[in-house]
Amino acid sequence: MQAGPPTFSIVLPTYRRPQPLRRCLEALSRLDYPRERFEVLVVDDGSDESPEPIVSEVSGTISTRLIQQDHAGPARARNRGAAEASGRFLAFTDDDCEPETGWLKAFEVALQGEPHTLAGGTTVDLIVNRPCSQASQALIDYLYAYANQNHGGPAFFTSNNIATERTAFLDIGGFDPSFPLAAAEDRDLCDRWRAKGWPMRVAPDARIGHAHDLNLGAFVRQHFNYGRGAYQFHRRRATRSDKPIRVEPLAFYTGLLAFPFKRPGQRRRMTVAILLLASQLANAAGFFHERFHSRRSSTRTP
Repeated sequence: MQAGPPTFSIVLPTYRRPQPLRRCLEALSRLDYPRERFEVLVVDDGSDESPEPIVSEVSGTISTRLIQQDHAGPARARNRGAAEASGRFLAFTDDDCEPETGWLKAFEVALQGEPHTLAGGTTVDLIVNRPCSQASQALIDYLYAYANQNHGGPAFFTSNNIATERTAFLDIGGFDPSFPLAAAEDRDLCDRWRAKGWPMRVAPDARIGHAHDLNLGAFVRQHFNYGRGAYQFHRRRATRSDKPIRVEPLAFYTGLLAFPFKRPGQRRRMTVAILLLASQLANAAGFFHERFHSRRSSTRTP
């Protein structure tokens, strides 16, 4: 029984992935962190079957709570978990991720000092024999390197491996729930964080494994949805800055295609480069699809 509020509340949204959720919870039960100092809030985003039996498997080992809501997307699910959390800090991960044992300790170190810090950890691919998974990992690694080099410090963390003070997260309004897909809501949060002048800090030892097993069709659909989210993100950022929509320069894309050939230990370099090209074509298709439908919807609004 906890003597007081926990230090960390781990917010874990889930939707229709019972077996990955089980593996994630098992990983959280192995964290090298005092049990009385963290809780896990599993937010079920309207799955067909309740994950309650899976959550109950670890309830005797770690403090867990199951929160259920109608299907509304991961941004709203994360916000719901944050609203009901009781810890000083929030740590976010996803149901297809497996945090390593030192995950919370690394975040605790990164969050000491400056208030309103947003810390982002390291994500590694758990499915090493699938080209699409390798391409997804290469893309994330490239985005992190590009953002850090071109913005004077960290500028982007993925939502499956971040932590911050709960008060700071609530003060900024959390994730924008108008992003219905798992696409660009993390970019939007990071952009608003930097606009506030709040610090972002890399926590390299806050490591998680990501088991996102994708075939080619799922890979292309994912990046089409990323493109849809990207348009919504750029539109919101342009509105906030009162400037026209700007996308990344050509050097971003040429650097991305060259990245597999420069990355130490990269397997299937040519295949990964081709998949990265496919990801950007699908992304562009999703971007212009969303742009077209958003403009058409706005012209119909009385």
